[in-house]
Amino acid sequence: MFRRNKSSADEGRPSGLPEDMVVIVDQSVNPYLVLFHEPNGYRSEQVRALRNRLVAMNPDGEPKTLVVTSAVRDEGKTIAALNLAMAMAELERQQVVLVDADMRRPGCERYLNLNPEPGLADVLLGRTTVEKVLRPAGYRQLMLLGPGTRVSNPAEVLSSSRLDELLHRLKERFHYVVIDTPPVLPSTDAGVLAARVDGTLVVVRLERSLKKQTREAVRTLQEMGGNVLGCFVTELRGQDPESDRRLAYETRFGEDGGA
Repeated sequence: MFRRNKSSADEGRPSGLPEDMVVIVDQSVNPYLVLFHEPNGYRSEQVRALRNRLVAMNPDGEPKTLVVTSAVRDEGKTIAALNLAMAMAELERQQVVLVDADMRRPGCERYLNLNPEPGLADVLLGRTTVEKVLRPAGYRQLMLLGPGTRVSNPAEVLSSSRLDELLHRLKERFHYVVIDTPPVLPSTDAGVLAARVDGTLVVVRLERSLKKQTREAVRTLQEMGGNVLGCFVTELRGQDPESDRRLAYETRFGEDGGA
């Protein structure tokens, strides 16, 4: 298991492809996926800092499953899950899979500009195997397991006995399994999944969810058996090189001087 936290791109143009084709692909991917669009930027470094924290909480180096959720909608949990999965896929010899378990309002395929295909729901309903629906996410070693066919009873599907088998299969193949879920308070899906994985990260968008809602979400996850590792707070005012130049550290060549 993860230990509890006690405190709160692309690498170049593929050969043989016309330049305009690469531009179209680049623009079609959601701009908030900073690991794709700004791999050397300040925001990407913040995601890598989160990744490093989580890796440090896993000293035995064993494969882990991680739920990424939030208290309410529109806090950025899907974007956080995507960026975190991309950051983990940067690590050497780290195979990573992102699972879109938000069958109510799925977003991973849309943000990555991928067409909807059979995925998680189809595996849990016994219609196909996970090997047949896994596909590249378009970033390094990252693979995607999309939400699959739309279902009317997501909570019931996620409670399937096949879920434990699926998570076991994924941990056999991947070092990290990052799972995007619906927010905690509007549905029970996140709690169901949190109880079956190694750790849960709660995304908090500053001035979006109330403190009471965040506390209630964390309590709900813990009461259902989830191991809440901590919170990832987004949209902190002033924490950006554009507003505080002391946070900038551009790469320069041919200049002398101390760091």
